[in-house]
Amino acid sequence: MALEPSSKRGVYEGKRYTDELKNEGQKLSKRHRGRFDPMNEAPYELSRGRVENYLKCKACFWLEQLHGVKPPEFPSFTINTTTDILLKRDADAVRGKSTLPLWEEAGLGHMIPWEYENLGNWANSMQYGLNDTYFNTVHDETNIKFGGGLDDVFLNTKTEQLHIVDYKSQAQGTRSPDNYQVKPSSLNDPWKIGYKRQMDMYIWVARRKGFNVSGTGYFVYVDAQHKDIDGMLIDDDPSIAWMKFNASIIPYEADTNWIEPTLIEIKNFLMNQISCPEHTPKGDNFMGCDVGRYGNEMMAALGR
Repeated sequence: MALEPSSKRGVYEGKRYTDELKNEGQKLSKRHRGRFDPMNEAPYELSRGRVENYLKCKACFWLEQLHGVKPPEFPSFTINTTTDILLKRDADAVRGKSTLPLWEEAGLGHMIPWEYENLGNWANSMQYGLNDTYFNTVHDETNIKFGGGLDDVFLNTKTEQLHIVDYKSQAQGTRSPDNYQVKPSSLNDPWKIGYKRQMDMYIWVARRKGFNVSGTGYFVYVDAQHKDIDGMLIDDDPSIAWMKFNASIIPYEADTNWIEPTLIEIKNFLMNQISCPEHTPKGDNFMGCDVGRYGNEMMAALGR
């Protein structure tokens, strides 16, 4: 969009533009994020989490992306963040050199943590849209800058392909501690569909950035245990407590075919959805939102 001085816009004063010209130029260069502005020509930044929100409940997405109304938030589980940090430190200790015992035991000794100068930026979900050294890609058809922050990337020394790695932590035994039996971690729980889509999206973005990325991603799970464990305060130092985790690696074959059609659908939604759609109540498949579930249950209780 060219900016041409006119009697309305003002005239040049040496090398200075009028305030209106300056403001219009700044508008063009400003990042486009948060509330969607159809007049902003900059790529609209959408994180992996926002796309997941759209898939779960279009009403919540509409309220947040078009009107800045955020859904109720719950405190994050910082212990999950801590396990991610520690697993990443394990990988950093051998990055670009060798594998880890967990991977060796799983028959994946040919997989080593990938060494790459921008990997730290790729993990920074808060700044993913800043520039192309971060983990993002611009989808030209929709002008959406799509990305996020991933956990890790491993190099397959046999194929020279990259594999996206996601760290997950859980405690499967907390709901029924008395009857709990140790069971292997899996991706079979219905609510883990979001984890699978997360991996799909990361693989899609990395490929669009030009990297040779395998369709097989890996989830590294650590699962907190308490069965047959006496307690946590078992160290010589009484101020230290320990928790045991079982660790495992789960391969996942990605499906990226849904991503581009979804971005096109989202852009059409942002441009054309005038009124708020109905909330999708959360069901047994863990799709939808608690706002919709609560609304439906409230109306049923009131007999409406």
